[in-house]
Amino acid sequence: MTATGASANGSGASATPLLDQIASPTDLKRLRQSQLPALAAELRHELIEIVTRNGGHLGASLGTVELAIALHWVFDSPRDRIVWDVGHQAYAHKLLTGRRGRFGTLRQEGGISGFLSRDESEHDAFGAGHASTSISAALGMAVAFSHSAEPDRRVVAVIGDGALTGGMAFEALNNAGILDLPFIVVLNDNEMSIAPNVGAMSRYLDRVRTDHRYNRAKDEIARLTERLPQGDLLVELGKRWKDSLKEFLYHSMIWEELGFTYLGPVDGHDVRALVDALRQADSVEGPVFLHVVTEKGRGFAAAQNDRERGHAVSAPAKPGTPPSPPKYQDVFAQTVIELAADDPRIVAITAAMPTGTSLAKFQAVYPERFFDVGIAEQHAVTFAAGLAAEGMRPVVAIYSTFLQRAYDQIVHDVCLQRLPVVFAIDRAGFAGDDGRTHHGIFDLSYLRCLPNMTIMAPKDEDELRHMLKTALETIQGPVAIRYPRGAGVGVPTSDPLHTLPVGRAELLRTGPDVAIIAVGSMVLNAERAADLLAADGIAATVVNGRFIKPLDDQLLAGLAQQCGGIVTVEENARAGGFGAAVLELLDSRGIDIPTKVLAVPDRVFEQASQSRLREMAGLTPAHIAEAARALVTTSRPRHVEAPFAPR
Repeated sequence: MTATGASANGSGASATPLLDQIASPTDLKRLRQSQLPALAAELRHELIEIVTRNGGHLGASLGTVELAIALHWVFDSPRDRIVWDVGHQAYAHKLLTGRRGRFGTLRQEGGISGFLSRDESEHDAFGAGHASTSISAALGMAVAFSHSAEPDRRVVAVIGDGALTGGMAFEALNNAGILDLPFIVVLNDNEMSIAPNVGAMSRYLDRVRTDHRYNRAKDEIARLTERLPQGDLLVELGKRWKDSLKEFLYHSMIWEELGFTYLGPVDGHDVRALVDALRQADSVEGPVFLHVVTEKGRGFAAAQNDRERGHAVSAPAKPGTPPSPPKYQDVFAQTVIELAADDPRIVAITAAMPTGTSLAKFQAVYPERFFDVGIAEQHAVTFAAGLAAEGMRPVVAIYSTFLQRAYDQIVHDVCLQRLPVVFAIDRAGFAGDDGRTHHGIFDLSYLRCLPNMTIMAPKDEDELRHMLKTALETIQGPVAIRYPRGAGVGVPTSDPLHTLPVGRAELLRTGPDVAIIAVGSMVLNAERAADLLAADGIAATVVNGRFIKPLDDQLLAGLAQQCGGIVTVEENARAGGFGAAVLELLDSRGIDIPTKVLAVPDRVFEQASQSRLREMAGLTPAHIAEAARALVTTSRPRHVEAPFAPR
């Protein structure tokens, strides 16, 4: 690319772009400080060019360009550890740490991750795709260094103000404040997470960020003390005067009460100010909290004007691509709105994802019945349990990968008390280009073992509607409904809402040779596999399992008596999933029948398209048909009774 901004020699004449000269942070340190703003301009140009083409988390990374430069200018990565929270903010960090040549593969199959990965670079000190982890991880590193032969190694945690709404961040701050180790927390305060931040902490940061009295007084005292004679006594007096004023204005300055030295707020787009602040933080022997104010989406008008949508951008659709069916998340939200019109007990809860879950649509209609609790999944679940305990019907919409963070609350606070909380589990199955930290392939396994839990998976967007009605109107206990990322299969959703018989599967077609029992996103693939088998003269029964728990034991046991073999199909980890449940049922009934479980293998899957990931996992119609053929050729003949009637 041709970069914009000042040239490497600072003269404005044509020269090699600065970014072309940087293959590692060591190269960055060779630049003069006066060249760093020009480097920032080049980095922004590169980020906008590639991320708008590939898709990715653009807004936060544009806001941290100068911060990434300053961190690598002051500290010595990888000897010093820079721990970025989530990775949304770290694209400039990737470009500065030897990955520019591969940056065009961002979020592509075989390319670099959209998040941080220790497997990808020694400069990614800690891998993360979930929020609020950086302070805990960085503190662990700081303690490890204090016990090593190199106690002078520094650790910096970078956390966004959105991630600071997560309780784990405060658990780490509470611990760090009493350890009194050299340790720096940089708060990247852009006033946003994915959606606008909520809660008391956000309001507190607004006060610190915007109070002109504090910043003006701090600057005036600093100028005054600089003009005084530089004796140690007067310097100390000036420091105490400044600290006393700060304490007067902010008696409850939370960071210092937690044991940190507070620095800031600092303009996060002033490289010189950032370098000075980081050097000052580095000189403090104990923990430091550096408050940096940045602008999400800086340099890209589309992200600056709509910072929520500018948080992440999608790759442009190919010309001529037909419009896709409604997304599952949109059908979910519209259905909850429809049900809430007749039931004032229904409330909706999200953990900082009102747009991602589409609950912003519910908020627009029922603002007083909508709750965004911030990046706090644990609190979201127990909050819902409290609502349910008092007669409300809470619907908690959380991505499958994020619901893992609230597992104890699901067990202890919801299931053991049989509380009617509905978990709307979005992004179940493969998450596509978000990669390994976001694939929702474990929820059936970690939920199926829980007592009192009912689990459903719709075959299409219309069935999702009826499952929601069933969960809210007929089941008096915890319910989980999992559905995939993206568009539905395109079926009409205009039929009147109705409830489903709990624990009953749906028989889609009958055939004596083999039974294919699928759940959720795999039902359509199972039907297509049956078409492939029919072309070979193999008659397959196809069942939409619908309920992972409880199973339709009557139907499944009957199929085992009438078909030559059983294939189960699910977009979930093989261990402990739907197929395992079917095997357990057959074993409990003493039924011996050839059975093949098709599910996600026990391995890590990186980023790729959802269709490609399903292919890699062996979950395509061709894979299903191949597994069924193998059973048909090895199974013993069956006596075929009258086929089941569809139900």
